[in-house]
Amino acid sequence: MRIKFKYYKVIFPLLMAIVSSVSVFASKSNWQDAQWIWQEEAGPANTWVAFRKSFNLNEIPEKALANIAVDTKYWLWVNGKMVLFEGGLARGAAPNTNYYDEVNLKSYLKEGQNTIAILVWYWGRTRKVHDDSGKGGLLFHANLGKQQLISDTTWKMKVHPAYDPKSGGGGGSANRVNAYNVKFNAQKSLGDWSDNAWYTSNYDDKNWDKPIVKGDANGKPWGTLVKRAIPQWNDRGLVNYESLTLKSNKEKIHLPFKNTKDSSLVIRAKLPFNQQITPYLKVKSKAGKTIVADMDNPFNMLKGIYITKDGVQEFEGYSWINGHFVEYTIPAGVEVLELKYRWTGVGEMTGTFETSDSYFTRLWWMARNTLYVCARNNYMDCPDRERGLWIGDVADQTGAVFYTLDEPGRLLLKKGIDNTIAYRAGDTIQGLAPGFGAYRGKSSELTGQSLQYIDQGIWQYYYNTGDKATLENAYLAVFNYLKLWSMQANGLPKHRKGYANWVDWGIDTDPVATNVVLYFMALQSAKKMAIALGETKDITWYDERIASIKSNFEKEYWQGNRYGSQNKVIEERVSALAIISGLAKKEHYNTLVDSVLVPVKKSSPHMEWIAEEAIMITGQYDKGLQRMKDRYQEQVNKEWLSTLYEKFLPKLRGTYNHAWNAPNYVLSRYIAGIKATAIAWSSYEVKPNLAHMTSVKQIVPSVKGDITLEVNKTESNYQLDLISPEKTTATVYIPKEDKEIVKILVNGKNVWRKNKLKKQLEGFDFKSEDDEFLVFQIKPGTWQLTASYK
Repeated sequence: MRIKFKYYKVIFPLLMAIVSSVSVFASKSNWQDAQWIWQEEAGPANTWVAFRKSFNLNEIPEKALANIAVDTKYWLWVNGKMVLFEGGLARGAAPNTNYYDEVNLKSYLKEGQNTIAILVWYWGRTRKVHDDSGKGGLLFHANLGKQQLISDTTWKMKVHPAYDPKSGGGGGSANRVNAYNVKFNAQKSLGDWSDNAWYTSNYDDKNWDKPIVKGDANGKPWGTLVKRAIPQWNDRGLVNYESLTLKSNKEKIHLPFKNTKDSSLVIRAKLPFNQQITPYLKVKSKAGKTIVADMDNPFNMLKGIYITKDGVQEFEGYSWINGHFVEYTIPAGVEVLELKYRWTGVGEMTGTFETSDSYFTRLWWMARNTLYVCARNNYMDCPDRERGLWIGDVADQTGAVFYTLDEPGRLLLKKGIDNTIAYRAGDTIQGLAPGFGAYRGKSSELTGQSLQYIDQGIWQYYYNTGDKATLENAYLAVFNYLKLWSMQANGLPKHRKGYANWVDWGIDTDPVATNVVLYFMALQSAKKMAIALGETKDITWYDERIASIKSNFEKEYWQGNRYGSQNKVIEERVSALAIISGLAKKEHYNTLVDSVLVPVKKSSPHMEWIAEEAIMITGQYDKGLQRMKDRYQEQVNKEWLSTLYEKFLPKLRGTYNHAWNAPNYVLSRYIAGIKATAIAWSSYEVKPNLAHMTSVKQIVPSVKGDITLEVNKTESNYQLDLISPEKTTATVYIPKEDKEIVKILVNGKNVWRKNKLKKQLEGFDFKSEDDEFLVFQIKPGTWQLTASYK
């Protein structure tokens, strides 16, 4: 590292040597003089490189913020203590940009000698998660009070010999995951190279290599540095499994455990539910034994492989995998001392849902787990087979995010929108992140998914967060994409096939009619975007197309008992979308529900929740719940299963954790009855529809704060408890249940008698009444409403 001194003439040479890597004055730039460093080769792919830097620190600074960028992932230690587990956000579909992390080092530093150690893993291939820069690299800059620490040629570097670059894994085609198996040979280990060289292990790095400068900050091929779009993973540390059993006979075992057999055996380690984890082991063994940590998950493409040295040793496979059980293959003669796992992920699942019907409580929990295990560097279709940013899958996830995840989950949606806009091909909004388009030799536009993403992805993200900057970034791309669609003489949009005519994995699809409705919904949402952004010049264009489709949809697609193309067999997707979009006439609702949406079950989970939502919109909640129960019963009944499948039986299952299972969105919005009614939840509605249930509890992690609801009902009473966050207005519906409401207590005070509001309470106002409900408006605070029926 270069040294800069304001008054260098008065600094003694000895002092200069002591602070050989440090500058007296920190620069205003995040990356002042920092350089990308690596070995002489650009890669190669699947390379692990260890970096070390020892430096003297005269005093602990008030702040010690480090900025770190790599291609692709890194692990950071200061003075032998792990600071960050898996830093580095995959580049996604953002050409010419590279994410960097901001990490606080203060609590790990000490006066005197310090050592920073960084293990960098360069993937070196472009697939659905990550856009490879073509060069591995490390870029580091830290402000340490009066000193700064930067990456340059004074660091030490060594390609880690224990990590095998020919470890395999990730699938054989460009249509699979970026990462590789982690294969580690402990006999080639570097020892405790992450520790402090002077005061603890006396680690000798004199024979390590000098790194090569590969480029300047913000230079190519890595591109412009952009601060990490989401917080670091929530690292919950190493913990014990729920149970350990032998796979062969299901015998429960306890540690320590020695394999006294003549051959290998498999220990199944049970996780609480399907999670993103890294497996850990501590064993006593002779050298040369191979231990494998794999998953029960049949679609898992990655595993940890450990080759032992002599003695007691430990290992953690740093590439995350997922499933319900970790399966450790233990060779003969190996004694297992500890087996643990580390669960990491994006933020927390702070949303909850519980009802008196245990089936729906469990189904919501399974859907919650499915959403969370499909979120990491981006929202993805599945956490094993592909990890791809299919934007139709993300659109399916979006509604559930706002009932389930906290702020990091919302920020991951923003990243997905920004990446999608950056990745478009000309004016075409494509279907997923890098790799697939090049693999197929054409644009990866799936027209149905692109349209769905405009309405359910981009618009719903803005509506629930109020993030206008992201909407502004996306709007022109949305407008230009919708203009690619031409109108026909019949007043409806001309079908665009994209690279495939796919709209759903289910049977008897109707792509043309489906896309007509999805285009209509995209137009409606794009018009709302234009209004929100003041793009008034575009509104006439939207209005003309919206009006044209409204005028012509019925005569083209109403077939007497359903909506759809005349030459297609009956299916439920077009009818469901017609209801959700507002194109369906209300006079058809009962026919559509009874003739199509209840009996016809041809959709896959990708569009299943749309059918269920359509039934809920008609107000026939029991029928919507029954359909949901019929479709998911077989999965809910599997006690071991904690996430939801890609497909329904009798078709092939696919992954058991696929993104587009979203019953938690339908249950939260229509059964708990909580939904935003204004941008960023400044106002929202509480209108529970318990159907056959007697209670429901819900926590909604809104952008304004948690909304907590509990409803309990009996034949004679209806009690609603609500905690409403600041800067919100709640509209609360009290059902009449075809009975006379004789009394309403609000926080213990009687405010309603003889069908009239008897007492005014601050923050509580009567709004309206109809045949079904009394409606009140409520300011922030804690409220209990109890209605008594005659």
